[in-house]
Amino acid sequence: MNVLALDTAASVLSMALSSNNKLWYLEIDAGLKHSELLMDGVDMLLKKAGLKPEDLERIACMKGPGSFTGLRIGFSAAKGLALSLGIPMVSVPTLDCMAHSYSVWPGPVLPVINARKHRYFTALYRGNEQISPYMDAAPGEIRELIHSASQKGPVLLTGPDADMVQPELSPEVFLVDPFHKNGKSRELLDIAKNIAIVNNNEVLMGPLYLRKSDAELNLHEMISND
Repeated sequence: MNVLALDTAASVLSMALSSNNKLWYLEIDAGLKHSELLMDGVDMLLKKAGLKPEDLERIACMKGPGSFTGLRIGFSAAKGLALSLGIPMVSVPTLDCMAHSYSVWPGPVLPVINARKHRYFTALYRGNEQISPYMDAAPGEIRELIHSASQKGPVLLTGPDADMVQPELSPEVFLVDPFHKNGKSRELLDIAKNIAIVNNNEVLMGPLYLRKSDAELNLHEMISND
């Protein structure tokens, strides 16, 4: 199966393409330039694999949480390709992808994404099982979340902002994933390939947001003050 996966959820832009049991991967520390680089990156991967866009059979993107702008860019690109090519689109929760590689870790796995305002998007995992809800949490709330879980094995902290929150979680967190800043399109690809497609309703949906964007909050405040 020819599957393309796009990770635009954080500052690192990553893309992975699977075809005939081979993998092509591209990662760029894109900052705020995802929209400028994404389609050129897709074109580069297809050329390396010797494929044309019409050879794709499935496309995947990050569902969220993550960067509001990044998620919208990823969804827009995935929807556009899926609709124009007539192929299924799959979206996978970002935190699930971040924890996916650590199913054999002997304790809890905690991926974190900076949500601004001294808060983090997070959830707790063990094996491939999610053992807490998706959260928009302050460091104190995260410490409470992992306190009981840490009694059942060492906690592994991962995700693009693991190093930012780690000092506030000690001593509960025992290890920070050395590859925590890497993009997760390969993990996204691995999950997306194994999802059974019942329909193509994903093209009608949008990202998972755990809170409203600052623009939406500011608009709501302006309306409330009128």
